[in-house]
Amino acid sequence: MKAKNRADTPKTKIYLINQLAVVLRSAEVHHVKNIAVGKVINNFVSQVNAFIASEGDFILELRGDFFFVSEFRIRYASEVMMNFNYLVRLFRTLEVGTIVIQSGAGVNEITRLTEALVNAPEHDSFESVQQKVSHLNSIEIHRLKQIIEEDLLDARKMVKRSYYKAVSFTEGIMNKIQSGEKIVLKKVKRMVVSLVDQIIDHEQFLVGMTSIKNYDEYTYYHSVNVSILSVSLGQRLGLSTKQLTELGMVALFHDIGKLEIPSHILNKTTKLNEDEWQIIKKHPINGVRVLLRMKHVDFVSIRSVIVAFEHHMYYNHTGYPAVKKSFPLDLYSRIVSLADQYDAMTSARVYSRIPMSPDKALNLMLKQAGSQLDPLLLQFFINMVGVYPIGTLVVLDSKELGLVYESHPAFVKRPRIFIIADSSGNQVEAFSVDLSEKNNNDDFKRTIVKTLDAGKWGVNIAEYLL
Repeated sequence: MKAKNRADTPKTKIYLINQLAVVLRSAEVHHVKNIAVGKVINNFVSQVNAFIASEGDFILELRGDFFFVSEFRIRYASEVMMNFNYLVRLFRTLEVGTIVIQSGAGVNEITRLTEALVNAPEHDSFESVQQKVSHLNSIEIHRLKQIIEEDLLDARKMVKRSYYKAVSFTEGIMNKIQSGEKIVLKKVKRMVVSLVDQIIDHEQFLVGMTSIKNYDEYTYYHSVNVSILSVSLGQRLGLSTKQLTELGMVALFHDIGKLEIPSHILNKTTKLNEDEWQIIKKHPINGVRVLLRMKHVDFVSIRSVIVAFEHHMYYNHTGYPAVKKSFPLDLYSRIVSLADQYDAMTSARVYSRIPMSPDKALNLMLKQAGSQLDPLLLQFFINMVGVYPIGTLVVLDSKELGLVYESHPAFVKRPRIFIIADSSGNQVEAFSVDLSEKNNNDDFKRTIVKTLDAGKWGVNIAEYLL
């Protein structure tokens, strides 16, 4: 068996998908025999054969909204998003689910595949492509598999159970720490590993759960939500499974210092006075003390101390606690800071029962890019939650009212929504639509024209998302 360069493999897979899109887009503009098209085909052939020699067959599969290469899910990177979006649309239009390129594929075979894909007729497109490549020895294609609704429903139920189990577990852990009992970090790790696995398989479902808030138990929901949002962002950044688990654990403990703040201050229903605000601002330092008292020194506990201390310092060090000398904030701190601000702004609290709408929270965070928040990480975060995050109430050009329940990784401005009111404003039994769907004239069937505040309009988000 040939050794695999694991460090380079994910980047190589992203590069190959991007190059395939470049080949096909070039062939749509120019004839497939054009010199410019020939150059990009030659480059793709060279790269894909190098991959095959190292990794085995190049198997590109579209599952739902994501591409998989040899069972490895490819994370969307912002610099290749346009080409990925193009390829997703093409695969769906042609009903192509999988392309297999085997050893020995040369320029001639990739050229034939390119011709088949870009010149397929509107009707019987898959059959046409399949017929044109059937005689090629090193290339196979398979039809797009339809995702079964029952499978999605089962997945949602599993994610829902995992989420509430994590909240309950976190409450138990926090109560033990507050009472001075010893906790077993291995149990915490097992819970976080379970969340990481769920995020890898069902990211949108779990991110959707974070939009369901409970102000009575804000601390526990917030800790779990920040952990989920941080891990999801870390996945978009290409962190390994081990790193995602570490990130999930440190995010879970980011606000642990609040356990030492008197409950009458934490749960105050009116505006804090200056003395009370100064006590709140001590929770990062309190967090360091709480974590160090646990006397379990390893890489994760040290990273937890750093994140607990830094998560309110801000990207430009204008936050708290104040330090005499600026230094680069830890990557995990910058990730957790983003997740923490977003979840806090979009959550109901004891002193504010109506939270900020998700789209308004993102707009405010955009204004803080480069000062309070890492601007590059924020762009990845917006790609993750979408321009219209889950839980956003929207008005469509059809005058229907909708609620975003799932972001679309390939079309950030066209999420999937539940229609909850018709064009006359009458409440209807919710049904789902995909805003990326087009009509026979290649125009989008529905488009968002504005957003509304779900809290102010009395829309119970949980009623629809659960």
